[in-house]
Parts: sequence; structure tokens; C-alpha cells
Amino acid sequence: MASIRRTLSPAYHDRSYQNGAGFSSPSNKFLPNGSSKHFSSSSHLRFLFNAVNIVYRKGWRRSFCRCLFFFVIGFVFGIAPFGYSDTDVRAKGFTFPELKPPHANLRFDDQIVTSVSLSVNTKLLEPKESTDIMEPLKQLIVVTPTYNRGFQAYFLNRLGQVLRLVKPPLVWIVVEEKAASHETAEILRKTGVMYRHVLCAFNSSSVKDPRVHQRNAALEHIERHKLDGIVFFADDDNVYTLELFESLRTISRFGTWPVAMLAQSKNKAILEGPVCNASQVIGWHTNDKSKRLRRFYVDMSGFAFNSSILWDPKRWARPFSNPIRQLDTVKEGFQESTFIEQVVEDESQMEGIPHGCSRIMNWHLHLEMDNLFYPKGWLLEKNLEVILPIK
Repeated sequence: MASIRRTLSPAYHDRSYQNGAGFSSPSNKFLPNGSSKHFSSSSHLRFLFNAVNIVYRKGWRRSFCRCLFFFVIGFVFGIAPFGYSDTDVRAKGFTFPELKPPHANLRFDDQIVTSVSLSVNTKLLEPKESTDIMEPLKQLIVVTPTYNRGFQAYFLNRLGQVLRLVKPPLVWIVVEEKAASHETAEILRKTGVMYRHVLCAFNSSSVKDPRVHQRNAALEHIERHKLDGIVFFADDDNVYTLELFESLRTISRFGTWPVAMLAQSKNKAILEGPVCNASQVIGWHTNDKSKRLRRFYVDMSGFAFNSSILWDPKRWARPFSNPIRQLDTVKEGFQESTFIEQVVEDESQMEGIPHGCSRIMNWHLHLEMDNLFYPKGWLLEKNLEVILPIK
């Protein structure tokens, strides 16, 4: 609060106050020993004097009374009600009004409708038929034997890129002989396909086709681990379509299809596989007179079967429980037929795919690379320089 300080007149120096406290001249009465020399030299005593003088002045009482007066007035105005409102709803017994639809009489063909019932068409809420429920896709077990030759890396990369486009689940079993190479393992890792790198320990140097024992090693692996799915022998030098792999999942027990291939002379294309009426096998395509003694005319990449036949013979009512394997003692070209005879009894247990066996879905080109040599480690350390004469 603002205050005005004024210098005391000399007339008031010796004035006595009504409260009994009297002040004489500050130079003579207030200071001890009556010395003014100490007062003028001590600044803190001067400050104390001024503070005491302000407190005991008459003007501070007036300011304090004004402040107290306005505080009381404000307090009274703050607590005093200036209006009245009834905010207690429960004291009046307030209840929400009951909402009722207006009564209506509907007349239709001189008939009075006294009640209306609501119903829901339950046909719209019925669950879909079980046939519309999507079933999980069958797993495909693709078996590929491979060995060291000129275009081994090219064939594996090409087949791996095809399998990469097939819908999962799919497992690629790649079988090598003697030892698993780091180069093959590197290719398999880069394809992005789930794979199993299997080693065939059988010494196949005396066997004309070492892939027979490599496939048997894969069959033993499937049987031991009881892998469930559709087994398909896919040699790396063949050409396959995506439609083939999607059709394999429709097989229940054993499926077969026609395969187009080049003749040994490479001058014509021949067809080998089943003749179908819808999905029923009724005959066989063959153009090789030396193979007409076979029971089933199928290429190695022209059939697939359920893997549970290997490790669950009771499910398929097999008369014997001997392991199903390919034979290396039979003549070349008869491995397919002798193997199929262990899986099914006749054509009635086969399924022809696609419908009517009407499309070619893979090709066997017989691209032998026996005369080509590839450097060790599948790497060319030096660039090949070719000089062509100018004509």
C-alpha cells in the first residue's frame, strides 16, 4: 500500500505520545549516551530508526483499517447468496417420463392389426457350407539328386528359382554323393526355399546311374522323419511349370501325367505317360520299342505319391511292409516301373492330372554334359580370352 513519508517537524521532536511511550530528540534521547556522532556514522542504525519511526507513526493505523474494512466487505459479498435456484432434483421426487409409442390401429383389407411382431431371417445367418472352408495346402516334398558336372550350378539355380515361386509349404531335399559341397549349400541358401541337404554315403562308382541311390537316401530320410506330403522326383536338368506343382496338391495316393521329351537322337519329340479319361488312367503313351515290356510307361519326373505310403503301410492296406526303394539291379529305363509296382497295384489306384491328361507340364530334354569340365570350386580364376578372325 502506498504511503507518504514526510520529515518530522522540529516541533514534534519533544512531543509525547498518548500510549505512554515518548520520544525525545533522536540525537539526545533515543541513542545511548546521547551521542549523535555514532548515529550519523552507522547506516544500519539509521535504517532501524526509520523503520521504527514508520511503525509508530499515526498514518499506518489508518491504512490498516482501510485494508481490513474492504476485506470484510469482500468476504461478506462472497458468501451472501443473491439468488435462489432449486438444484436438488431428488428432493422434488423427479422421475423421467415413460416413453410409450403412440397407439395406432392399422387397417388392411378391413382387418384390424392389433399386434406387430419382428423377426430375423435366419437363413442369412447360417454358416457357410463346409465345402467353402479353405483347407490347408498339402506339403510338397521335392527330391533332387545332383552331382558334379558342367552345368550343375546352372541347373540348381534354375530349379531353385522355379520352386521359389511355388506356394508354401514346400521342402526341397537335395541329395549329393560322397560329400556335401560348400558350393551346393551356398546355392541352396540363396534360393530362399526351405531345403534339406542330404548326403548319400553309398559308393556309386560302379553304378551306371548314381541317382538311384541318391533318391533312395531321400526316401530313407522321409521315412525316418515321417515327413507328410506329396513326394515328387524332380531332376535338376528338367523343365517344369508352376501349374505342375499346384496340380500335385490334388493327389490323394498316386498321381501321374504325360511328359514330353527329346528322343536320344535329339531329332524328334516324343510323349510318354498316361492316357486318361477325366482322371482315370486307361492307357499309356510310348514310342520306345525297347521299353514295351515295362508294366507302367512313366518317366521318373512323371509321377508323385503320398509320403505316408513309405511309413504308414496300414493306412493304404499294403500287403507287405518292406521299405519302398528304387532298384539298381534292373535294366536302365525300368527303375520307374519297378518302383511304381511297389506303390500301387494297378491303374485303378492312380489319378491322372490334369483333367484328361490334356496338357504338358514338364519336359525331359536329356541334356548330357559328360564332355564338359568345370573348375574346382565352381569358380573361374582367370578370364577366358577368345580371338575371332575377321572375315
